[in-house]
Amino acid sequence: MDIVTLGDFTLGKGTFEPGWRWSDDVKPIVGTDSCQVRHTGICVSGSMTVRMDDGTEATVGPGDVMLIEPGHDAWVVGDEPCVLYDTGVAAYAKPQ
Repeated sequence: MDIVTLGDFTLGKGTFEPGWRWSDDVKPIVGTDSCQVRHTGICVSGSMTVRMDDGTEATVGPGDVMLIEPGHDAWVVGDEPCVLYDTGVAAYAKPQ
C-alpha cells in the first residue's frame, strides 16, 4: 500500500496480486470474520469481487468508483493485479 497524506486527507494506492483474498491474507492478521473498514475510491486496473456479509456481491473493474461498507470479503479476479485508489485507508493503514 502506497499512502499519501495531505492535511486531513489520506489516499492509498493498493496493488493486489492475482490470488489475493482478504479472508486468506488479512483475516488471520486482524482477527475479524470480515473486513470492518469502509472503503471509498476507484479501481484503475484489474478486477476485484466484494462479497458483503449478507451474501450480496459486486465486482469492480477499471474506472469503477466504489463505496464498500464494513462487513465484507474481497478477492482479485483474473490474472491481472487489481489496483485501487482508496480514500478510506486512514482507518487501517499504519506506517511501518
